[in-house]
Amino acid sequence: MDLPILVLVISFIILLLLNVPVAFCMGISTVLAFLAMGDLPAFVAVAHKIATGIDSFALLAIPFFVLSGVLMGHGGIARRLIDFANVLVGRFRGGLSFVNVLTCMLFGAISGSATAAVSGVGGFMVPIMNKMGYDRDFNASVTITAATTGLLIPPSNVMIVYSLATGGFVSIAAIFMAGFFPGFLMGLSLIFVSGVISIIRNYGKGESFALKEGILRFFRAVPPLLMVIIVIGGILMGWFTPTEASAVAVLYSFFLAVVVYREVKIKDIPKILLQCGVTTSVVFILIGTSMAMSWVMASENVPQDISAALLSTTSNKVLLLLMINAILLAVGTFMDMTPAILIFTPIFLPIVEKLGVHPLHFGIIIIMNLCIGLCTPPVGTCLFLGCGVVQTTVTKVMRHILPFFVAMVVTLLICTFVPEISMWLPDKLGFVK
Repeated sequence: MDLPILVLVISFIILLLLNVPVAFCMGISTVLAFLAMGDLPAFVAVAHKIATGIDSFALLAIPFFVLSGVLMGHGGIARRLIDFANVLVGRFRGGLSFVNVLTCMLFGAISGSATAAVSGVGGFMVPIMNKMGYDRDFNASVTITAATTGLLIPPSNVMIVYSLATGGFVSIAAIFMAGFFPGFLMGLSLIFVSGVISIIRNYGKGESFALKEGILRFFRAVPPLLMVIIVIGGILMGWFTPTEASAVAVLYSFFLAVVVYREVKIKDIPKILLQCGVTTSVVFILIGTSMAMSWVMASENVPQDISAALLSTTSNKVLLLLMINAILLAVGTFMDMTPAILIFTPIFLPIVEKLGVHPLHFGIIIIMNLCIGLCTPPVGTCLFLGCGVVQTTVTKVMRHILPFFVAMVVTLLICTFVPEISMWLPDKLGFVK
């Protein structure tokens, strides 16, 4: 291993162990690697790579989708989606857990954020489940794992990041389409596990509704559900680009939250914009530093070396895909999704392409792996946020969340080895060449 890469890896690991924020870990270790390379002014070079790394028109979609999600979160959308989901699946045994999963899928798809789904849906849904006799830690497990489905069902910010990591080779619209069926399959697997556990523990049924009330709740949920149709439909019809679609999403969510539902007041807008700015700044500093770190690794031929090492280990496609999944699952336990996608996509994409795996299919594989990482310690964002929302501890939740992990891993393996789940819709829509 060359000296710059050795310095990069060792300093990055040490800084992580010292609990330094991931963005600073990458930035500092990249500076040290540039110093070890010796032929460039380190601070100037890193600053330049960070600036050019976020200089992309496509990335404008991220702050717009973040703002749209924040507006939706404050606008009473979660409550209306919960009422609608309750009509669909609430009457079955364990129905409230089904409502939780389905609402997280809908809300996560609308907001594009797993953490927004945890706080928005969990904050409203979990107290109801507690009151109806469901175990608190079971409720937390359902919410934490179900929230990640919104990262697979478009629109999704991490899919935009993956498109950037491929150098634009995979279009945002194409990866959006590839995520639909894997996201729904993940949600169905979590509903199945919730149902089995509910039967074993004899959790009660939810409410039953008259036809009139069901129709009323459906129409109340139509306006927020139209968000996905407007955004995805507009992209597919060629009315606007994904970046322009994100701006349309902001206008539509603003109209719903401020004008239609009136749960967001004009005086709340500065606070919402500040929240959006903070979230966006965190994402962009992660993107910038990870792009600088990726440049160092690319200049030192790390992707090629890792590719050669893995391919020399075995030529068996199944074994290689299992190894890559295992590595990504491990990475997801200690690294945030954004830098992980930007760092490991250039490393593993050349390998899987040699195995005949389409970049669209691999995008879903890497996102599904890292979604599972959001629910695992020591860095699992959804895990810790969910425990805070439900007011329980990680230790207690971990005992209940294991069956959901199994369901997520099984779904991951199915999607890994049955590429048609990811590729059918993009292929039918003409995104696969």
